[in-house]
Amino acid sequence: MYYLIAQGPDPRQRWRQQLHFGGEYVLGRSTEADFPVPWEKYLSKRHAKLKVDHLQVTVELLPGVGNPLFVDGEAVNRRTLSQGERFVVGETMFLVDESTADSSSLSNHQQLEERTFSHQELERVRFRDADWRIEVLSRLPQVIAAAHGEDELESGLAQVLLAGIRQADAVAIVECREDGDVVVTQWERRRETEGVFRPSSRLVSEALLVRKMSLLHVWSGSEATRADYTVNQELDWAFCTPISAKENRRWGIYVAGRLERGTGPSLERSGEPYLDSDVKFAELVAAMIRSVQHVQHLQGNLSVLRQFLSSPIVAALERSSGGAELDTSLLEPRECDVTVLFCDLRGFSQRAEESSADLKGLLGRVSGALEVMTQCILDHGGVTGDFLGDATLGFWGWPFASEESPLNACRAALRIRQRFDALKTDSQHPLYDFEVGIGIAHGRAVAGKIGTSDRVTVTVFGPVVNLASRLEGLTKQLHVPILLDEAMTAIVSSRLSETEGRTRRLARLLPYGTETPITVAELLPPVGAEGALTLEELKRYEEGVDHFIAGRWEQAYRCLHAMPSSDRAQDFLTMRIVQHNRSAPSNWDGIIRMPSK
Repeated sequence: MYYLIAQGPDPRQRWRQQLHFGGEYVLGRSTEADFPVPWEKYLSKRHAKLKVDHLQVTVELLPGVGNPLFVDGEAVNRRTLSQGERFVVGETMFLVDESTADSSSLSNHQQLEERTFSHQELERVRFRDADWRIEVLSRLPQVIAAAHGEDELESGLAQVLLAGIRQADAVAIVECREDGDVVVTQWERRRETEGVFRPSSRLVSEALLVRKMSLLHVWSGSEATRADYTVNQELDWAFCTPISAKENRRWGIYVAGRLERGTGPSLERSGEPYLDSDVKFAELVAAMIRSVQHVQHLQGNLSVLRQFLSSPIVAALERSSGGAELDTSLLEPRECDVTVLFCDLRGFSQRAEESSADLKGLLGRVSGALEVMTQCILDHGGVTGDFLGDATLGFWGWPFASEESPLNACRAALRIRQRFDALKTDSQHPLYDFEVGIGIAHGRAVAGKIGTSDRVTVTVFGPVVNLASRLEGLTKQLHVPILLDEAMTAIVSSRLSETEGRTRRLARLLPYGTETPITVAELLPPVGAEGALTLEELKRYEEGVDHFIAGRWEQAYRCLHAMPSSDRAQDFLTMRIVQHNRSAPSNWDGIIRMPSK
C-alpha cells in the first residue's frame, strides 16, 4: 500500500493520502482536486495526475499547466516514482511512501536492554516535564472531536505524542493485520528531512501480539547495527505501547529516538530511569483513546438498540454494563409470556398502484406512518420487532416481565388509532388518508435476538404472533380498527380503567387455517371520547352478540339494528342474519367460519 505525503514550508502544512493500487488521482490547489494542497501557490487548481500500480506511481502534468515538477533538481512533465522517491512543486515536497514496517531480522542486533512495563511499575513512575505533558494532553480531546475518520485521528494522535515526548525523534501508529503483516498507518518525524520512518516489525509484533504490553528495545550504537535496524535513520531506542489488543484490531503507538551522550546501559539519568516517564505518557494516551473508543462502541450499540427498545430497557442495559463491555445477555432469546401487537396500513396495495409513478414519494409516506406506529409502541414501553412492508410488530413482556404489559399494549394501540384519526382532519398532511388495523394477542412465545449466524434481529416467535397477525387481518372484515383475542379481553375487561379504554365482544370465529375457534372483541376508546359508543349502546350490542351465538337471530337483528349507523361493526353480523332470512341454520353452533384470511 502506497501513501503520498505532502510537506510544505510550514511544519503544519502536511498531509498524508492513501494511494490505492489501480487508482488515478488529481493533485492541485483547489478543493476540486482529489488531493488539494491549498497552501502551495505554485500549484494550479488541477495540476497533475497520479496513476498507481503495484510497483510504482506515475505523476504527469495536466494539459495547460505552467509550473513543472522537479525531481532531483530536474524540471520534468512526467516521471515514474518508486517507494521513497519524491518530487517538488514550488515550496512543497511530495514523497511516495510504502506503508510498511521494517521487516529485517533483528536477531543479530546488540540490544543493550529489552524491558516490559507493568501497570504497577508505571504507577510508581514520576512524570518529568509534568506541566508540559498535561498541556499536551489537554489538546487530545480537541484532536479526537475534530477527527473525521481514522486517518485524521491517527495523524493528530501522532502529533500529540511527538509533542509530549520531547526526546522522541519519530512517532508512528502501527497495526498488526490478520495476515500477520505490520502496517504503519501514520507517522511523524521531528525533522522531516531525515526521510521515511520505518518501525521495527519485530518490536511491534512482540508488543501487540505476544506480550500485549509496552515493550522497550535499546540497540547498541554501532553504525552496522543501526543500518540493519532501519533505513535512513540513526535511532538507538524504540518502544511500542498497545492501544488495543482485541481480535478486531491490534494497533498501538510506536516511539523511537536517540540516546543522549553519556547515557549508559542502565538507561538511567540523575538516578532515574531514562525512558520510563515517556512510556507512562504513551500508556496514558493509549488509555484515553481506549476509553473514548469504548464509549463510542457503547453508544453505537445503544443507538442501534434504541431503534428497537424502549427507553427503560436501554437504561437497564446501560446499568447492567457497569461501565464495562455492554452486557447483551439480557437480550438472549427465551420463552416468556408476551403481548403482541400487529399494526398494518389499510389500502396500501391500491395506493402502491396509484403511486406507481412516484414510488419514492409513497415510500416516504409509508415511512412516516411506520414512524407513528413505532413511536407509540416505544412510548408505552414496548419493543419493536420486524417491519413487514407496511406493517409493524411490537411486543411487551420481554426482556422484563410486567403485569402492565397487556395494558400498555392496549394504550399503545389506542394512541396509534388516535394519532391516525387526528390526521384525517388535515387534508394537507401526507398521512391524512391512511387508516390502520391492529390485532393484539397474549400468550407464550420465544422473544429476544433471533436469526441466523450472520443476521440477527430483536423479535418474537410463536403461535401468539400468528394470532395477532390473523386478528389484524380480521379487522378488515369486521370493520373495526382494533381486535383482541380472548386472553386480552379478559385482562382488559377486569383491569383497564374505562377512562382509558373499553371492550366489546363481536363474534365467535374460526379464523381461516386454524382449528380452534376464538371469541374476538374490539378495543374501544374511553367513555366521552369523540364518537365513542355509550355504555347503553355497548350493552345492547353485546346482548345482540349473545342472541346471535345462541341462534336467536331475530332478537339479535333487533339489537344490532338499533346501533348508530356510524358503527360499522354491526354490519358483519347483520349481513349474515339477513342472508339467512333472520333464521340461524339448522346446524348452527355459534361459530362463524372465515373462508379466507
